[in-house]
Amino acid sequence: MSATPLAGLKVFEFSHTVMGPTAGLLLADLGADVVKVEPAPRGDHTRGLGGFAAGFFAAFNRNKRSLALDLKRPEGRAAMLRLAATADMVVENYGPGTMDRLGCGYEALAQVNPRLVYLALKGYLPGPYAHRPALDEVVQFQAGLAYMTGPPGRPLRAGASIIDILGAVFGVVALQAALRERETTGQGQRVSSALFESAAFLMASHMAGMAATGLPAQPMPARRGAWAIYEVFALADGELFIGVTSDQQWTRFVEEFNLHELAADARLATNLMRSHERSWLIPLLKDVLKKLPQAEVARRCERANISWSPVGKPDDLFSDAHLLANGGLLDVSILPAGGDEGPKVKLPALPIAFADRARPGVVRQPPRMGEHNAAVLTEGGFSSAEIASLAETRVIVAAP
Repeated sequence: MSATPLAGLKVFEFSHTVMGPTAGLLLADLGADVVKVEPAPRGDHTRGLGGFAAGFFAAFNRNKRSLALDLKRPEGRAAMLRLAATADMVVENYGPGTMDRLGCGYEALAQVNPRLVYLALKGYLPGPYAHRPALDEVVQFQAGLAYMTGPPGRPLRAGASIIDILGAVFGVVALQAALRERETTGQGQRVSSALFESAAFLMASHMAGMAATGLPAQPMPARRGAWAIYEVFALADGELFIGVTSDQQWTRFVEEFNLHELAADARLATNLMRSHERSWLIPLLKDVLKKLPQAEVARRCERANISWSPVGKPDDLFSDAHLLANGGLLDVSILPAGGDEGPKVKLPALPIAFADRARPGVVRQPPRMGEHNAAVLTEGGFSSAEIASLAETRVIVAAP
């Protein structure tokens, strides 16, 4: 049995870049029929991005169908209103007011489909900032995440689009809550998630810590740690992160590494006491560990049952034994145009599992622009003649 609990639900996704496509990906991987509505004639601009964003389209658009439709023309808007009558959900992450200007905002679509659940993914929820455009990196700086990530005086964005992705996850949570409510009321609604509020949510523990201690939050590289040993250690031939987070782990750690003097030191009896001794304890441990090879330190940490990890890189994940063993990597086409042809690479699956089912997999490769125009329109009640007319007038387009 495959993990497709959302099978039977139809979604129209108006999106680009990361946040909206991620929300659509979550729904599509879980079995919903997600139709990516791309702006004709050029399609989703994400297809042509370069640099670190060159993989965005392949990473976030599997298991979807593509309808390339020109919503700036009356015929395109009219077609979308007809299709909306068949939908369960709409997902969009365009700038504030864009969908309304295109005639496909919530109010317009709800008139033809009162049961529609509409997710608007924005930079900000309603308030003084609501009119502003926003980006993942912008709100990382605005909410304090960049301040907390970099060393003092050097704010630094996180190494992935974590706010885009987190905002999408919160948005899907809101969608599912609205779907559940629709079962009772019979009515759809507009729900929203936003980048800034998602970034602010990540700051909650730091805000609470400031209130609890009366001390300002320090950037993570300079923080006062909750655990005495929570550190990257340079070894004879590499690096490992080691975390010793309980007194039981400390006992096993010092025994495994033959640190008998430390085991007997009364100043190190508890984690709280050890955390006050970091100024000399960490340099001492660094001096001990730097003489040992990485493989040996890893074996000892494993035997001691404490947390450890090498300092990995993204390319390590292509061949990660754990991901390969549990269905955590999926074969996905990396070509911007998508389709079934062309080279495929292994990309991470959704980080979820169902006890009695296979993990969500790939049913469709990222689609070519407009690949499913005819099928989607036919399912929406359009005749062959109507579809041909829309294609002839380039209200719909498709990649060669």
